[in-house]
Amino acid sequence: MKNVVIVESPAKAKTINRYLGKDFTVLASFGHIRDLPSKNGSVRPEESFAMTWETDERAKKHIAEIAKAVRGADHLYLATDPDREGEAISWHVQQVLSERGDLSPQTNVHRIVFHEITKTAVQHALAHPRAINQELVEAYLARRALDYLVGFTLSPVLWRKLPGSRSAGRVQSVALRLVVEREAEIEVFKPQEYWSITAQLMTPRKEKFIGRLTHLNGKKLDKFDLSTQSQAEAACEAVRQQDLSVATLEKRQAKRHPAAPFITSTLQQEASRKLGYGASRTMQLAQRLYEGVDIGGETTGLITYMRTDSIQIANEALGAARDYIERSYGKPYLPPSPRVFKNKSKNAQEAHEAIRPTEVSRRPEDVRGYLDEAQFKLYELIWKRTVASQMESALFDQVTVEMASPNKQIILRATGSTMTFDGFLKLYQEGVDEDSDKDEEDRLLPILSMGEAISQNQVTPNQHFTQPPPRYSEASLVKKLEELGIGRPSTYASIIHVLQERDYVRLEKRQFIPEERGRLVTTFLVNFFNKYVQYGFTADLEEELDEISQGHLPWKTVLTRFWGPFYETADATQNLRTTEVIDRLEHDLSFHLFPGEDETTRVCPTCKTGRVSLKLSRFGAFLGCSNYPDCRYTRPLSANADEAAAAAPEEPKEMGNDPDTEEVITLRKGPYGYYLQWGDETTVSAQKAVKKEAKEEEAPKKGKGTKKKKAAKSTKPKPKRVSLPATTAPDDVTLEMALQLKRLPFVVGEHPDSGQRLSVGLGRFGPYVKFGDQFASIPKTYDFLALTLEEAVHIVNAKIQKGVSGTRPKRGKFGGAKKGAAKGKTAKPE
Repeated sequence: MKNVVIVESPAKAKTINRYLGKDFTVLASFGHIRDLPSKNGSVRPEESFAMTWETDERAKKHIAEIAKAVRGADHLYLATDPDREGEAISWHVQQVLSERGDLSPQTNVHRIVFHEITKTAVQHALAHPRAINQELVEAYLARRALDYLVGFTLSPVLWRKLPGSRSAGRVQSVALRLVVEREAEIEVFKPQEYWSITAQLMTPRKEKFIGRLTHLNGKKLDKFDLSTQSQAEAACEAVRQQDLSVATLEKRQAKRHPAAPFITSTLQQEASRKLGYGASRTMQLAQRLYEGVDIGGETTGLITYMRTDSIQIANEALGAARDYIERSYGKPYLPPSPRVFKNKSKNAQEAHEAIRPTEVSRRPEDVRGYLDEAQFKLYELIWKRTVASQMESALFDQVTVEMASPNKQIILRATGSTMTFDGFLKLYQEGVDEDSDKDEEDRLLPILSMGEAISQNQVTPNQHFTQPPPRYSEASLVKKLEELGIGRPSTYASIIHVLQERDYVRLEKRQFIPEERGRLVTTFLVNFFNKYVQYGFTADLEEELDEISQGHLPWKTVLTRFWGPFYETADATQNLRTTEVIDRLEHDLSFHLFPGEDETTRVCPTCKTGRVSLKLSRFGAFLGCSNYPDCRYTRPLSANADEAAAAAPEEPKEMGNDPDTEEVITLRKGPYGYYLQWGDETTVSAQKAVKKEAKEEEAPKKGKGTKKKKAAKSTKPKPKRVSLPATTAPDDVTLEMALQLKRLPFVVGEHPDSGQRLSVGLGRFGPYVKFGDQFASIPKTYDFLALTLEEAVHIVNAKIQKGVSGTRPKRGKFGGAKKGAAKGKTAKPE
């Protein structure tokens, strides 16, 4: 019997091939085998949203291999990933094979899914096949059509009305709005002063503790009641005048419960908080752990499927976790029954199980020797979170004490807690997005009793200022998108990737800062496409897509309801004048463009008569004089980058010692940017001299003339230097990163199609993959120091395809779906 199994990646194909017998042929589709071509007319609303699909040259080769294997097969098993995208790939494979005539009537086509790559899971899937889920496919078609229509309609409008813009997208533009609006909140924020009063108190037994003033003159203090130093000093004096005693004493026991197992979004958030990994890198590492690692000659997947928003765990895995907890920690750490978590997501879909280890008994230390450092850290995080989720709660004794004056006009409060049982905290504690001051509840209090006299040692006024909201990190942005219902777990990494690739935002010290281009695009869309960048509208549309996947809503109905009003909105921008665009942008961005200035002070510094205002050119936006061309004064929108560079430290910063050479590695700033240096001229010269002497002692002695000749040829040695990638902030450099940069360039393997050697290097324009005598830039969202062969192949193929595809479409009304794309550009919807 001849059976063919189709999976997405060659790594997965290799692993699964080992599980199945000689009657099975396992092939990879290498992801999607076709997509909507980047040109007008790929989605045609006037033809009931008919779509035209295109297969690139790389995919044609893989299709030919699959078609050859399928001919005469008894069974075709479509085993792509267990989510909406995986369902779509299976559908595309079946459609293409049918259109080519490669599927005979005798070939039975099955869809199989597994959430972990283990022999047991694969064999179970083969025993329980099903048909392709048409509802999931229709949800994919609707999402793909929406993204195309928005991108190919909005992007050309931006190119014409806002030169310098890259593209817009249905979800990416809303995510960008979050970042831009948060930055605007920070810029307009005005700190407000307030004071608090603390007192160092003491029991009759000389035990000290801290109390905080909560009531003054018989009134409970609000945050801003003490707004000046004089008020605070008066409050301190009022406290000093009073005798205090314990007025109330409250004790209670509190429980802290473990967090649920990881879903895609929470894994991305926690990996960002604890490991410093970006969303894309986290997903790349998780993909490797899922697809399989060679352990002792056997390849097996270490975690379940990583694109999921379900927090459920299979009963078999629950039992294994509980057995491990009882065996390793004892019965006190095991709850009476398994923990069941409720999913907060109304439309939880994608895969049907949380991200967990395939075998709980496979501890992190057991696999450390088979994983690189980054993979190990992520596996350890997943393993600990899974096991901790089934452990007993932590217990705390919490105490709240109030010390009052005899007339109750002055009341101070002290709180504290003691952990009486660590429970799940013995293994794992969830991270937080922002560092906060140690809460008073973390303090230990002495034993106190009602009516006991309390003396004062010192009463102190404390000045505070309100703080602006923090910038979004990758973790907090993903969390916010999830809270708003924008996007889905499987799309968060790509959303962040697009924003960075389009240079709409930059990541500094793990925080997102909008670029000028991003601010302009958001302001334009809020003014002229407001409905379509509203958080509620985008979330409602996501819910409708989920309704399609559940069979509750026809997919073309959703597209029809969206397209009509959207097309009318885009059509209305045709007569939009440039001056109107500039006026709106300048009005909304005035606080950012002209900080601390008003209409009377925006006088041109060159001609003294013109007014500095926003200008648009084909190269982008800038500030210029209204008296142009008589006055040619201009300046960029912002000098933030220059200010940051000027403020950067100039002194070399020691990173640590190289374990191989024992040289000190330093981070330095040169005329062309930052670089890492191993040792210095003196140490390098000394090391080489020692080596030279050692060689001369071992080698037979030669004539004096030979020695003189060698001395004449010697030159002053230079220390090893490696440039810092432009996307890496100096503060983010670690010793581990320096040692990784040292090995550049390095070979990742050979291209499966051409056989060319693929190597990773770093040049003046950033990291790249070299293949033959050509170079392909590595996108910012890839961790180029940990680039895999599969990722390198994908980057090279994209470069090759970009070079051979894409005739430029003719200019039309929008340059998009209806009339054609803008001249010289091809929109790239997300």
